[in-house]
Amino acid sequence: MRVLLAAYDSRGGVEPLVGLAVRLRELGAEVRVCAPPDEEFTQRLAGVGVEVVPTGKSVRALATGKTRPTAAGVPRRAAELVVAFHDNVTAAAEGCDVLVATGIVPAVAGVKSAAEKLGIPYVYASHQPVTLPSPHHPPLARPGHPLPADVTDNQALWDQEALDAQAVFGEAVNTHRASVGLPLVDNVRDHVFTDRPWLATDPVLAPWPQPADLEVVQTGAWVLPDERPLPADLVAFLDAGAPPVYVGFGSIPMRDPEDVARAAVEAIRAQGRRAVVGSGWAGLSLIDDADDCFVVGEVNHQALFRRVAAVVHHGGAGTTTTATWAGTPQVVVPQFGDQPYFAGRVAELGIGAAHDGPTPTFESLSTALKTALTPETGARATAVAGMFRTDGATVAAKLLIGIISQERRPDSV
Repeated sequence: MRVLLAAYDSRGGVEPLVGLAVRLRELGAEVRVCAPPDEEFTQRLAGVGVEVVPTGKSVRALATGKTRPTAAGVPRRAAELVVAFHDNVTAAAEGCDVLVATGIVPAVAGVKSAAEKLGIPYVYASHQPVTLPSPHHPPLARPGHPLPADVTDNQALWDQEALDAQAVFGEAVNTHRASVGLPLVDNVRDHVFTDRPWLATDPVLAPWPQPADLEVVQTGAWVLPDERPLPADLVAFLDAGAPPVYVGFGSIPMRDPEDVARAAVEAIRAQGRRAVVGSGWAGLSLIDDADDCFVVGEVNHQALFRRVAAVVHHGGAGTTTTATWAGTPQVVVPQFGDQPYFAGRVAELGIGAAHDGPTPTFESLSTALKTALTPETGARATAVAGMFRTDGATVAAKLLIGIISQERRPDSV
């Protein structure tokens, strides 16, 4: 049995493939992964013995480059991703029994085209419910296509979002499909999502709302215990006092990292706490040489979050899932995309605070931290962690093995 997993996403979108790949191997499958060439992604996958096929341009370089990506440049980048993922997946999927794709539409469209050409079953999976059509929530806006402010009906907004997706990605996808002898599509979004997408989220943290027309398969989050040790100097810092507060914004390049770091550290100190600062793609750093702060780069978040008093972060699916699993109170400072959704879920569940807006200040973070650091929030975070399902990757792996078995079953007479 051979399975190919593909994703073009930030770290939080690639990390789940680690868990799924390991569980698939435990069930006897061979696994390859097509993912961005960023060293932190490829090293993480290689660290668990998974073969990686670097595909597409560096996500970090695109996000943190001197020239930020613009809506006008989306069609060109989309066309590049469609071709890259189609070609690399086609080459890497020799002998594969099923393809799984996550991430942004043009990359997924390339995987879908490869599956069609090769005659291999294809599964699309999302790491957040808000990107899947539902009457219970509005869609996220596509680049250069803001949602109409005068429309409040969610179904009407989703209908418009399908048109917007076609306008943004349709030419790139169809030009490539025509070049490889595949029929054109008039609804790229539904084409790549299929009528039975998977939702790889914890059902408590990010449930699929019912009733729903779309048949969504919620597997649970694809998590895997991370056995990597924390650096010795970080352990020494953690051991030297009461649990600190972690602040980091992962793959988000914050506009004013120095101001953000200063506001965060000063707000943490105002609560009588030490700070661990995650540099991340924003390049956050220490604001002075005081011994109550420690800066970290790439590190085992599962282990670290279990040793801190609270986690201040951007609300990406990966970080929110890890903090929730750890049972650690959160302060979510959402920037864009699905992050406001996860901020809202953290507040609704009572496991932390949702910051109002993307720009943190000393005052706003101080207020949010006061909520997150209460005994009540801590107790609720612990309780929700006890409800967190850790078998999502196993569930997904067994479903994939079932698909393979079904495909191999001879036709009944």
